[in-house]
Amino acid sequence: METTIVSFQNVSKRYHLKDAVQGLSFDLPAGKIIGFIGPNGSGKTTTLKLMTGLLRPTSGRVLFQHSRVRRIMAEHMAFLSDTGAVYGFYTVRQMVNYYAGVYREFNLDKAGAMLEFMQLDGGQHVRTLSKGQEGRLKIVLAVSRQAPLIVMDEPLSGLDPLVRQSILTGLISYIDLDAQTVVLSTHEVDEVEPILDMAVLLDHGEVRAMDSTDRIRETMGGSLLEWMKQALV
Repeated sequence: METTIVSFQNVSKRYHLKDAVQGLSFDLPAGKIIGFIGPNGSGKTTTLKLMTGLLRPTSGRVLFQHSRVRRIMAEHMAFLSDTGAVYGFYTVRQMVNYYAGVYREFNLDKAGAMLEFMQLDGGQHVRTLSKGQEGRLKIVLAVSRQAPLIVMDEPLSGLDPLVRQSILTGLISYIDLDAQTVVLSTHEVDEVEPILDMAVLLDHGEVRAMDSTDRIRETMGGSLLEWMKQALV
């Protein structure tokens, strides 16, 4: 029987009289790589921020390991944002050490190995990194944490298309799915499909479809992108 790590119970979030997400109810199983996909403005980022306690729901409940999500749970969740998260005045190595000082479960050995894999120079200042290099650094900082839940908002954003697949493939080797769950949002549906165990399709702030990728391939006889297109018709 699968263990639930995150549960949304009739969750809505409203901004200035407009619902960003509404009536979200779903359970996410532990030990999986789960992709949130959908058109721009579908509510993916809001959903991920609700999941990590960065936003509070207007109504409903978000549970993490059966407890209501709060900001103080940050040590149990690693969140890779599509903005912020790094400081230009640090070198890459100093940025890693900063995270190690903030998060007790940060794994410096894993971070060192990932810096090498991502071809990042520990002595280079963050402010001099290209957008793609900064994106790779953010992945290192998130995945080097031994948190039970790793949440990544558009982790492929800014990465060179030529290296995305190798980064995704290598990423799996640094994640312990016996103890960790990965949730990510992306527009690059075709590229992330090979690593996903489950997909959640959002549209206009609502869950339109949710299933395991194995079952999607078996029942639809096609790709995740085709499943997405049919669900949005």
